[in-house]
Amino acid sequence: MRTVTRLAGFAVGLAAVFGATYGVGRVVDPAPVAESGHDGAAIPTTDERGGTADRLPGGLLVSERGYTIEPVDAPAGEFAFRIAGPDGRPVTRYDVAHDKTMHLIVARRDLSGFRHVHPELAPDGTWRVDTPLAGPGQWRAFADFTPTGGEPLTLGVDVTVPGELVERPLPAPATSTTVDGYTVTLSGAPQPGRTSPLTLTVSRDGQPVTDLEPYLGAYGHLVALRRGDLAYLHVHPDGTPGDGRTQPGPAVTFLADVPSAGSYRLYLDFQHGGRVHTAEFTVVAGTAATGSGPTPSGPAPTGGADHGTPGHGHN
Repeated sequence: MRTVTRLAGFAVGLAAVFGATYGVGRVVDPAPVAESGHDGAAIPTTDERGGTADRLPGGLLVSERGYTIEPVDAPAGEFAFRIAGPDGRPVTRYDVAHDKTMHLIVARRDLSGFRHVHPELAPDGTWRVDTPLAGPGQWRAFADFTPTGGEPLTLGVDVTVPGELVERPLPAPATSTTVDGYTVTLSGAPQPGRTSPLTLTVSRDGQPVTDLEPYLGAYGHLVALRRGDLAYLHVHPDGTPGDGRTQPGPAVTFLADVPSAGSYRLYLDFQHGGRVHTAEFTVVAGTAATGSGPTPSGPAPTGGADHGTPGHGHN
């Protein structure tokens, strides 16, 4: 059942407001307190061993290890932010990771929207990109980067886009989905507390795709988000193009570490025919989450170029 909500220019119940407003919405920061899941169960911010913030999954914090994501005023239709360093000044030097110096991932909090884009860095340390926020809703924006001389980080901030939001339930787990005429099949399941291989196999018109094109340094790029608090997991591919053993399809294998039992949404970006496509899956790690439903045996369509939900795209 879908729920229609009218969103104002602020997020109700969130702890802190940055006070800077984009042309598409207001930036707010609920971190480090985790949001409640759609099933009403709060997800703890510490791991099962009582770990501290430096062992949290990525994206739950607006500030970590002295680095902070800061919103910047921008005209309508643009998204802008800076990363402030330990000295309080904007960071202007970054290492290349997965072929880019900054990965910006945004997802609506009901996980019905997803975009992965790559902003441009201005000399003053401001990152700018055409807004990836497609339509009303509460979105989480993740900045995934490595400051030169530092460690990889993923910082997150909430953004509310005003308007009438139709909330969508999380799709049931499935082992197959379709996108843009491609069928992607998932084998393997994440297991809390250990590294689990996940293999995604791409076919088109019933034939295996054996000429996938490198995208961000691999034949696929996989992001996992935990239902509820949207903990961000950047899953690593097993092998790279040109290493002498990794084939360009049809199968792409990733190594996933999930921090807890529960439902996760997987987003696979793969490139073929000069275009990037995104296949989405719901998976359950450990004990099945309430309302996840049984695993269907057939494919779960994700639609055409928009992948069945607003907010999908690449840049």
